Amino acid sequence: MNGTLDLYGELFGELNRLQQSFEQAFRPGSSLRALSRRSFPAINVGSTAGAIEVLALVPGLDPAELQITIDKGLLVIAGERKDDAPAGGDNTAVYAQERFKGSFRRVISLPEDADPARIEASCRDGVLRVTVARREASRPRQISVN
Repeated sequence: MNGTLDLYGELFGELNRLQQSFEQAFRPGSSLRALSRRSFPAINVGSTAGAIEVLALVPGLDPAELQITIDKGLLVIAGERKDDAPAGGDNTAVYAQERFKGSFRRVISLPEDADPARIEASCRDGVLRVTVARREASRPRQISVN
């Protein structure tokens, strides 16, 4: 019986290691090959006392063609990356194509205190920055005691 328990322990340990390896290999941003349609563009989300900041890596995209919307606490960044591979022909062979092409849509859930009326977006050097201000009422403030 003890040998059977050891076998199960080894089996579950190996399955756990396999699952961890799989999750690491397909974690968004772990490598260029890990980027899929659902994880393009790669994003970073952070916050300060006054705003929520979203940075999206959008190299090669025309900022005017990005659609940014906010509704019911969801920030949506959508657009399309055109195919820039060499035109196929009898003399052209593509050996690897890792760059994502096609339409994309990223949805970011915003905290309840995000103010959808006060949102700004800018794009510079392939980095889209979306800043959503926090509502004034939700900001911490100092109360003096008399």
